[in-house]
Amino acid sequence: MSFLKTEKSEKFRISRRHRLRRLREIVHILREHKIFNGLTPVKLRLVLEALGPTYVKVGQILSMRSEMLPQEFCDELVKLRANANPISYETILSVLEQEYKKKPEEIFLSIDPTPLGSASLAQVHRARLVTGELVAVKVQRPGVREIMAEDIDIMRSASSIASKFASNSQIVDFESVVDELWETFQSETDFSVEANGLKEFRKFTAGYRYADCPKPYMHLCTPHVLVMDYIEGISISKPEQLTAAGYDLEEIGIKLVDNYASQILDAGFFHADPHPGNIIVRDGQIVLIDLGMTGRLDTRMRTILSDMIFSVAKRDSQGLESGLLRLSENKGRETERAELLSDLDDIIEQYGTVDLSDLDLADFLETLLSLARRHKLKLPGTVTTVGRALVTLEGVLAAYIPSVNMIEIISDHIAMNTGIKETVKNEGTKLGTESLGALHGMLKALTDAEIITHQLSRGQLKANIELVGSQEPLRQLSNMVDRITMALIVVGLYVGSSIVYFAGIKPVIFGIPVIGFLGYAAAFVLSVWIVCDIFRQDSRLRRKSEK
Repeated sequence: MSFLKTEKSEKFRISRRHRLRRLREIVHILREHKIFNGLTPVKLRLVLEALGPTYVKVGQILSMRSEMLPQEFCDELVKLRANANPISYETILSVLEQEYKKKPEEIFLSIDPTPLGSASLAQVHRARLVTGELVAVKVQRPGVREIMAEDIDIMRSASSIASKFASNSQIVDFESVVDELWETFQSETDFSVEANGLKEFRKFTAGYRYADCPKPYMHLCTPHVLVMDYIEGISISKPEQLTAAGYDLEEIGIKLVDNYASQILDAGFFHADPHPGNIIVRDGQIVLIDLGMTGRLDTRMRTILSDMIFSVAKRDSQGLESGLLRLSENKGRETERAELLSDLDDIIEQYGTVDLSDLDLADFLETLLSLARRHKLKLPGTVTTVGRALVTLEGVLAAYIPSVNMIEIISDHIAMNTGIKETVKNEGTKLGTESLGALHGMLKALTDAEIITHQLSRGQLKANIELVGSQEPLRQLSNMVDRITMALIVVGLYVGSSIVYFAGIKPVIFGIPVIGFLGYAAAFVLSVWIVCDIFRQDSRLRRKSEK
């Protein structure tokens, strides 16, 4: 996925002058932090914070990409989730007045001047509506959309230029980070999207007595302001307080994972950032807040992910291989297929023998995604989002369900929620998808056959065949051809020598013409050699089979 500069420039009015000004700001910050004298994890975090919200988001993405950065850098970048410097209360009131075209006091009875939280993109305040409801008001930082659009535009240009001079996989990875950042930017900087997400998510949680999310006040939500219920409760990051309040931590953990499995595999709409600050327990309910980052999965992708997760639970190597190949948007180069399957077998060998309670989900997913990147398999961006969300949730629940692995809970969810009717439906969907793919393949084969026939009739067809696999069959084939060749030579010598014999060509030895005698001798020696070689090869194969 890529975005067009012209589209962004028109929408956010990004001019050359704006780009140059922003570039000067970036260079000034880099020099101020002496970035060219060496980079440490702390220095990188401070630089990203100084560069602004775009680079904070980049840091948050990179904190989960250990294949791109050393682990100590990833650990430091996790701290970017901490609160940013708050914007003034006066600025908050100014933004509200600008959005609503009326005084804030006409809508809010009161607004707490002290923010509940201040992030790189927005700030949240507790308030009370004139109608009496207690709400949380999320206000976007002024100008943040324009700054982020400029930064992403600069990043895209820089990565495109760099890719022309280097074929390094790191460049490709960085481009994927920029693409992911652009997707995140479009959804996170338009609070109307989050408001609609909250509305949709409330319909989903209505089917679970133990789950909930804030109600958005749609008539008060704009692209820059989000108004929703204020949730009071205990953050899941404080298990000791939950225990003191009488909650069962294991029950919370299992229900949260089961609900998350429903989001991903049943609804296809899930909370993509389940970090501790976004999960609150209130009145016996698990409340998910801040749906700024969400993900969506279509039916086909949900079916494939279900199969893959179930394959891990069953230690089914073939199932995992099939799922990954079905999930990829391309199949990689055919010459790499054998190596890909071999690497997947190694993963199953490494993780398939581990008890599910001991399985490191983060390490497993990272290994699987790294393998896909190494083999140039292009996976949908939502797959990375799902993996990152599961890893985040696993870290959150380490203190809640230490003796139970998430894969166990999710696979149990799949098994329990897939009845006969649902199984038939899923299999029908899978069969339909595969049949459609087979039909397209058959039509393409017919088209290719027509082209081949056309070329063959005109002597234009060339064949380039490469056999990939074990060398042993090729050696055996080569030996067979050699024996046949030698046998033909022996036959030729015998026939030729017999002709010379009956022709009585002189001189003779032992009553046989000399030429015929030499031919018979050579034929005899070669015959003995062929017989000995056959016995030697058979003996070697028997010893190999006995081992």
